[in-house]
Order: sequence, then structure tokens, then C-alpha cells
Amino acid sequence: MESPGLTTFETAIGPCAIAWGEKGIVGVQLPEANAAATRARLQKRFPLAKEGPAPAFVQDVIDDIVALLEGQKVDFSGAPLDMEGLPALHRQVYEIALEIPPGETMTYGMIARRIGDVSLSQAVGQALGKNPFPIIVPCHRVLGSGGKTGGFSANGGAETKLRMLTIEGARTSGEPDLFGNLPLAMKPQRR
Repeated sequence: MESPGLTTFETAIGPCAIAWGEKGIVGVQLPEANAAATRARLQKRFPLAKEGPAPAFVQDVIDDIVALLEGQKVDFSGAPLDMEGLPALHRQVYEIALEIPPGETMTYGMIARRIGDVSLSQAVGQALGKNPFPIIVPCHRVLGSGGKTGGFSANGGAETKLRMLTIEGARTSGEPDLFGNLPLAMKPQRR
């Protein structure tokens, strides 16, 4: 079995890193203080990963991450993610989050309802807090009820989350738009 690979790359929000294995991408790291710190943080999660050039399927995803963080609309639903070994609930949450297009948001409760149990809202938040594929699985597009930012475990916390949402053109305030429409995450939920 081949060792996983790892590489860093520059984006509009700073240096990111990505790790991959034989079955697909195993992890993404949002920016730390510099490229070395970003690489070290991902290396800690994947100690056997060897730094090297990305194979074509990983380079395609890197190019898409860079494009997304420059404000382009990118669909990651076809990205080859290796979710083997992840808890079933986490996989469900990540698959639903992958459906959220750039510029849109959902709430933790909306995802829990899609799973079939609104009482799982906190578990959804915990799963997203452990998301090994940030940006690809857009945990930054998931907000708390009432449009609250919610947690964000990446360096910079909620500020990084809001920066990414702003780049994507998502409305991040609870103010209605010119037509009186609330942001998706603010719309009243049916029970």
C-alpha cells in the first residue's frame, strides 16, 4: 500500500494543504499562519503522508479550491473523497453539505431534518466541526438558527467562515434583501 501524499498550495485566503491516498482525498487543511504551519497541521493528522506533487485528480480539486476562493462558482460533489472509517452520521452530514451551492447556506437544524431527526442538530454541528474536508465539504455554509454564524474550528474561527461566505457572495446578515427575502438560513422553518 502506497503512503498518502500531501502538498500545500496558495489561495486567496492563505496557504492551504491537501492530503490524499489510494481511494481519494483524505484531508484538507485551511490556512494557518504560514505554509509551514499549514503543512505541519495536516501532517499531524496524517503522519505517514509524504510531501510531493499532486496527482491529476488532486490537482483538479486544488484548482477548484483556488477558483472557489477567488469567487468562482464551483461544484465539489464529484470530488473523490475517501470517507472510509468515518462514522455513518458524519458521512450523511457531509453528503448533505456537499449539496449546498456556493452563495447559499443551510442551518444545522435543516441538515438534521434532512437526516430525519431535528434533535440531531447538535450532532450535525459536531460532525461539521470534525470535517476532514473543509472547503470541499462546505461546513462554512452551515449556520446556526436565526442566521447565527455558529462555530468554526479553522484558524481564525468565525471570521474565516464569514470571509469565505463573503467571497462566495452569500448574505451573512439577517437583513432582508431588496425584495424582502431573508437569507436562506433565516427563512422560517416548518415543523
